[in-house]
Formats: sequence, structure tokens, C-alpha cells
Amino acid sequence: MRVSRIALPLISALSLSGCVASTLVDVATAPVRAAGQVADWATTSQDEMDRERGREIRRREERLGELQREYQDAQEDCLDGNDRRCREAVEIRAEMDALIPTIPLEPAPEDD
Repeated sequence: MRVSRIALPLISALSLSGCVASTLVDVATAPVRAAGQVADWATTSQDEMDRERGREIRRREERLGELQREYQDAQEDCLDGNDRRCREAVEIRAEMDALIPTIPLEPAPEDD
């Protein structure tokens, strides 16, 4: 009986020491993990930047396509004698001219 009274706290203390050590390690490394998470949130990976750039280029290409259709319609109306549509065609063309340099060119296919 006396041995079990001494053995039980000793065994409990030894088994809990692993839990305490684990907790101390968790507490000690928490600021490092938190700083790493903040760094992940604050930075943008190259992959994320590439995807965002691709989305932006597609939006510009879509806008250019819309402008080209509007410009073609405005030009046809202008040739039919509609002065207002002639002015609109000039404005559309100016927007197109500003947008075109922001869209990268596709590489030319190589001839074998």
C-alpha cells in the first residue's frame, strides 16, 4: 500500500512531464509560427502574381474586343453620314490606342 502511494505520484509526474514539455515547446514556438503566418498573409507568391496578371491581361483583351466592335459599328454609321458617330469613333479609337500597348504580344510561331 505504501509503495503504491509513492509509485502513483511518481508515475503521474513522469507521464505528465512529457505533456508539460510538449506544452512548453508549443508555447515557445507559437510566436515563430504566428510570425510565419503573418508573413504568408503579407506576401504574394509568384504563382498568385502570375495568375492575377493573366486575369488582368484577359480583362484588357476582352475590353479591346468590345472596343473594336463598337469602333467598327461607329465607323459604318459615320460613313453613312452620322456626325455624332464619327466623333464617337474618334473617342473609341483613342481608348483603343491607349489600351493596345498594355496588352502583351503573343510570341510569333517559329518556322521549322
